[in-house]
Amino acid sequence: MSEDDTTPAPASMPDSHAANVLRLADAMLRYALLPGAIAAVLGITISAVLAGLPGALGALVGAAVAFASSLLTLLLMRKTAGSNPYVVMAVSLGGFVGKLLVLFLVLMALRGVEALHPTALALTMLGTILVWVGAEVRAFQKTKIPTIIPASDGR
Repeated sequence: MSEDDTTPAPASMPDSHAANVLRLADAMLRYALLPGAIAAVLGITISAVLAGLPGALGALVGAAVAFASSLLTLLLMRKTAGSNPYVVMAVSLGGFVGKLLVLFLVLMALRGVEALHPTALALTMLGTILVWVGAEVRAFQKTKIPTIIPASDGR
């Protein structure tokens, strides 16, 4: 990873809102994938040492849910990149609320499964999500995209 991400938009795309959203989604994936994987492996390893096989299985499920949740954000960004910025924001906020509900429901559904250690599942999921979000914030800080795109009609 370079100190400043100045990756240009693909040549076939004009420098537009959609190109900037896609560029940011790519940077977020690049910046978050390795730290997220490290957090997941650490969670699984620590859980296996402290709680045995149920800890490892719980942490594995927690890491998988965290990765699926995090990748869903990037998918939403990619699918709505060409939309009006207000639509992108609405979908992002709706996706955030939806992800929170899904994460809550998954935790509630898996709480009674004895093969999974619930604390290992929850802590690994939480740790992986927090590391992933931190890396996404860092990607936003380092990616050179305009946060205000002036109207093209000359106003």
